Amino acid sequence: MTLPTRVNRALAYDPSETVRDWEIALNRFLGRECGAALAAPFTVDVREDADHLYVVADLPGFTKEEVDITFENSTLTITGEKHPEKSPGGAPQGEYLLQERRYTRYQRSFTLPPTVNGQNVDAKLEEGVLTITLNKREETKPRKIAVK
Repeated sequence: MTLPTRVNRALAYDPSETVRDWEIALNRFLGRECGAALAAPFTVDVREDADHLYVVADLPGFTKEEVDITFENSTLTITGEKHPEKSPGGAPQGEYLLQERRYTRYQRSFTLPPTVNGQNVDAKLEEGVLTITLNKREETKPRKIAVK
């Protein structure tokens, strides 16, 4: 049985397929391995309490090895970078008939207030959710003043 060289979608004309074709052609011309980095950001929530600042980001499908977190000059940067598998699912090498899972790179940066202590940052990635906990500086935390 011979498989078609191109997998057709339900629609007769899919504009995203044309964009994908141009992207593939451009990357082959430029000598890139796969698709360009995606600019679409992942979703993030930022919240705080009296002692901490929390950054919670959805990174579905990313492992902790594929996530990079930096904190420099009050700027927190989260980068998720996923490279294509050389042999998807252990399947034998061959020419793709359809390839939608490709190189992906997401990056978000946040300028944090000067109340954040960048020396002690905790980050956990569990089930596709990245949780970063930043402590606030002791001198900036609200404190109770006794009245005499």
